[in-house]
Amino acid sequence: MAHTHSTDVLIAGAGPVGLSAAAELRRQGVGCRLVDRLPARLPYAKAVGVQPRTLEIWDRMGLARTVLEAATPLLGQLIYVNGREQAPLDMALPPDVPYTFAALPQYETERLLEEYVAGLGTVIERGTELLSFSQDAEGVTARLRTASGVEEELRTRYLVGCDGAHSTVRKGLGLSYEGGAFPEEYMLGDVETDWELPHGYGVRSSHRAEDGSADEVLVCVPLPGPNRYRMSMTVPPELSTAANGQGPARGDRVAHGPEGGHGPELAHLQAVVDRLAPVPTRLSGLRWSSVFRISHRIVDRYADGRVFVAGDAAHIHPPTGAQGMNTGIQDACNLAWKLALVLRGETGPALLASYDAERRPVGEEVVGRTVRHATQGIAADPDDPRTLVLREAQLLVGYRGGPLAGAPYGPVDAPQPGDRAPDCAGLTVPMATYPWRLLDILRGRAGHVVLLYAADSGALAEAARTTGLPTVAVRAREAPATGAGTPGVPEYRDSAGEFARLYRPDGSTGFVVRPDGQLGARFPLDRTAPALSDYRTALSAPPV
Repeated sequence: MAHTHSTDVLIAGAGPVGLSAAAELRRQGVGCRLVDRLPARLPYAKAVGVQPRTLEIWDRMGLARTVLEAATPLLGQLIYVNGREQAPLDMALPPDVPYTFAALPQYETERLLEEYVAGLGTVIERGTELLSFSQDAEGVTARLRTASGVEEELRTRYLVGCDGAHSTVRKGLGLSYEGGAFPEEYMLGDVETDWELPHGYGVRSSHRAEDGSADEVLVCVPLPGPNRYRMSMTVPPELSTAANGQGPARGDRVAHGPEGGHGPELAHLQAVVDRLAPVPTRLSGLRWSSVFRISHRIVDRYADGRVFVAGDAAHIHPPTGAQGMNTGIQDACNLAWKLALVLRGETGPALLASYDAERRPVGEEVVGRTVRHATQGIAADPDDPRTLVLREAQLLVGYRGGPLAGAPYGPVDAPQPGDRAPDCAGLTVPMATYPWRLLDILRGRAGHVVLLYAADSGALAEAARTTGLPTVAVRAREAPATGAGTPGVPEYRDSAGEFARLYRPDGSTGFVVRPDGQLGARFPLDRTAPALSDYRTALSAPPV
């Protein structure tokens, strides 16, 4: 066995979730190793939907531009039943949301994240498999097998399992993974069409039997490139893995994702398209195809001691609404900034208990909702269309009432501790002839940021002296134009009144924005010092 090495964090699995964990850790100045048993990135367009909330998180990292340049917009979905066009699903968001829905093949998402992480000094160790691990009070001992077949013992302070539905980390912890599998099998194909349907719209076409049940469904998600789609549809009998004795074995084998065996050929996909496509089309340019199955499961806890699970290792569910990868990316970012604070000695390890407390309820909600949508359709949700779209965009994910959410302050329907910190436009400085967005101001700032809002420069300066954290001052639109600003603190004017409209400050008000873009605290400006002291206390010893 090779010599023992050490690192702060070992991440098992270099898909979008593991890469996001590494990206946030490295951005926070924490060292990590990132291992993946596969020798190379898989060329499959598996997870393709990128939610607006994920783009906001990537914007904070400085990654959004490269993603947008590679992606294609998702404007909505055209819906057909028995060949008849139904009311389309419009995915328009309020104008103050900075990003819309986007589609990007998973291999492209991984490539962009991999390049970002490499730029911060971490390279994926490919062909390296986590065999086993054990933990004690001081750290985790992991046994790895490298691409050359050499076994290595690695000592790390924390282990994060981002190793998918068949997670070695989850099994090693003995976590339960309760749920079930859908009996249906589907096939996926990454293909080109020659139809002239509107660009940027997905297609859902189903055939309903006389009893109203859908006995065949075709779902097409646009991909970058002319008329390219990732199509999914029911598998024909001759490709069924269950019918051919290739189905999942009993025990802990999870029936989720692409199955082994013979993938569909273009003719298999074309046969279904001939029956269900809203307009005649000829498929071509098949890049990849697979038979796949869907399960829905979630672990009983996201952490045990110094070991954590995130993404598919913690929760799997139907791909309805493209929630899985995005939920996993947010798991990773939530955990990573907390690990960074603990590893830098800025707070105690009790903070890490808030990962499960904040993220497992989100996972439970996503699993329940996607199963409901997969079996009953999105129309089964009683909420109004605006709420439905905001929830699908993951803009309503919040941690109000969680262990880190301080006391509410101001209007109850204003953004409160635990909620997403809204972006806003129209922030100006005298030296720039164009307005900034709040995301522009937060971009590249790795840690917590305090936002102080008031009309009076003196009040802003007094509060800014007591924060002890990176601080940005926002002067109210009605404030007089004179004054030297806040010494040592960047100051922007709310020239469009957007900050006041979206944050609804109750007079002079302060806010703490967490590294993951959620609000940590909201307080009157004259109580800045005690409010931030309370927030630091919550980070050091979150209430159970």
